[in-house]
Parts: sequence; structure tokens; C-alpha cells
Amino acid sequence: MPKKLIQKYLPKPETIKNHKNLQFLGDRLHDPNLWHLNRRSVSMAAAVGLFVAWIPTPGQMAIAAAVAFYLRANLPISVALVWITNPLTMPPMFYFAYLAGLWFLNEPSPSEDFEFSIDSIMTGIGNTWEPFLVGCLVVGIMCSTAGYFGVNEFWRYHVMKKWTERKQR
Repeated sequence: MPKKLIQKYLPKPETIKNHKNLQFLGDRLHDPNLWHLNRRSVSMAAAVGLFVAWIPTPGQMAIAAAVAFYLRANLPISVALVWITNPLTMPPMFYFAYLAGLWFLNEPSPSEDFEFSIDSIMTGIGNTWEPFLVGCLVVGIMCSTAGYFGVNEFWRYHVMKKWTERKQR
């Protein structure tokens, strides 16, 4: 795994551990899994970050940090992965989640004569919230599962490749 490249951009653990606003977290903030780059903590961080990215609420970074803290996943990577949903990617991602929710609930697609306006959105919000939230949940679970196992297998592959190169010398 490209540890040196990742560590170059991550904040130093001492900086965060000594931050005055985070002292209420106590010794749990010194847990090595929150800061080290190992297969378990990075895989879990990918799962946490990718799941929280699909939660349609402000404060995704705080939610990702709290979940990473609780599950002992790599804290900076969990928080960084939440930025997959940003102002540019959020509309297509959440529209996809809405369509996925329609499919999972076996509901028909919205009518083609739909006019995009504030009035039509406000009157149609009663029909769209359920498929939207179901789609966010399902896609979030699928992305976090794929992220966890994908990072885990990529890490394993990378280690096996290094071992093979080492044996050939």
C-alpha cells in the first residue's frame, strides 16, 4: 500500500491528540487503529466513509468521525471519503439513489411530464422521500461493502506481490 503517499497528506496524530477541543475524548483518541495504516483500519475506514457519504444530511464528516471512532477505523480516511459527495457529485448520486429506491420498492418511475419547479418539487416530496431514503440506504450498504472488501483484497494483493518480488531476489 502506498503508505508514504497517504501519510504525507494526513495530519499528524500528535496534532489532533493535543487539540484543546478534542481533550474530552480522553485516552480513546490515542488508539493506534485510529491513526495507523493497516489493512483492518483502512478497510473499515473505506466502509465507514462510503456508507456515510450516502447519508443525505449535513454534518457527514462529523458522523463519519464518530462512527470511525466507535469502530476503531482510520479516522482521517473515513472523514476524507465522505467528500465523494460534494456539491458537484451530490445531485447525480442522490438521483441515482432515488432511482434505486424506486426499483427496490417496485414503484413506477415519475411521469415524463414532470416539470422541474419549486411548486412541483414541494407537492411531489411526499411521494419521493421514501424511495430516496431507501435508495440511499441500499446504495450506501452496497458501496460500503464493496469498499471494505475491495480495499481488503487490494491490500492483500499488494502484500502478496511484495512477497513474491522479495522471494525472486
